[in-house]
Amino acid sequence: MIRAMQEGDRELFLELTAEFYQSDAVLHPVPEEFHSRTFAEMMSSDRYLNGYILEQENQAAGYGITAKTFSQEAGGIVVWIDEIYILPPYRSKGLAREFFQYLESHRHPGIKRIRLEVEEENVQAISLYKRLGFNELEYIQMIKDFD
Repeated sequence: MIRAMQEGDRELFLELTAEFYQSDAVLHPVPEEFHSRTFAEMMSSDRYLNGYILEQENQAAGYGITAKTFSQEAGGIVVWIDEIYILPPYRSKGLAREFFQYLESHRHPGIKRIRLEVEEENVQAISLYKRLGFNELEYIQMIKDFD
């Protein structure tokens, strides 16, 4: 089951993100205060971020975060899968697929694209995304951080 995050999920979210950022799925950890900021933003409105809890048999099995942007290239709103994390005991049981189906079935008509990033070494995730219809982009992404 996929459900929207609620205020009462704060501690669960912080536990799950701490585990995610210690996993091989990320290039580097982020400060703990960023996790708290993210949760606060998700609870303040759904303008920029949405958070989801992934459950199996009424147990928290992971989470997902989506972010929205407008893209001229896509011709409308793009939903970024900012993070998706499934706890090890719940992997390969269809939760990621269910999460993507949930996003597509609850898609607002203005949303024209779903986009995500994946580490090259995460071949299992890449295989899933390709089976779900995702295509690779030939972009090099660049960033500039500010304090």
